[in-house]
Parts: sequence; structure tokens; C-alpha cells
Amino acid sequence: MAYIDLVVLIVLLVFVVIYAKRFQTYIFGFGMIDILFRILNIINGFIPIKEIRTFINTYIPESVPGVINNYTSGIFNTVLIWIYVVIMAIFLFFIVKLFIKRKKI
Repeated sequence: MAYIDLVVLIVLLVFVVIYAKRFQTYIFGFGMIDILFRILNIINGFIPIKEIRTFINTYIPESVPGVINNYTSGIFNTVLIWIYVVIMAIFLFFIVKLFIKRKKI
């Protein structure tokens, strides 16, 4: 039961890989997974129901870097964190590009 957060992350990433057909979809999927984890953990702080809080604490990782830091160390951890930063920078680029493209003045 110790690896449940890693399993949840891997299952979601596999779903994105199966679903995606373009590079942009991979990046959006990865970004959405990280944002989902972070939102659920923020909501977890405000929910007074103990069972829901326990479920989120048990099965939902705090974020993708949290999972990376939990299961790796040393240079491998640094490399994975930098890969995460690059993916999130690409995600931000696509979001800004989409925002500028859709903006109507």
C-alpha cells in the first residue's frame, strides 16, 4: 500500500499516453494531472469529513514533484525534476499560445 500514489500517477499517465495522438496532448495531459493533484490537496485542507480526507491522503499524491521526491534521490531526482520543469514550461507555452490565439480584441 506504500506505492499507491505512484500507482495512481502511472495509471493516469498511461491513460494520457493511450489517449493522446499529438505531442501537445501529452503535455496538456501531464499538466492536467498535476493541477488535479494540487487542487484535490488544497480542497483536502477545507473538507471537514474525515473519511474523504483519509481517502485523499491515502490515494492522491500531493503533486508530481512530490511523487518524484518521495521515490527518488540524488542525481536521478534532479534529472526528473528538471524534466518536470521543462514539461511544465512547455505546458505554460501552449496555454499562453492558446490564450493569445483565442483572444479577440
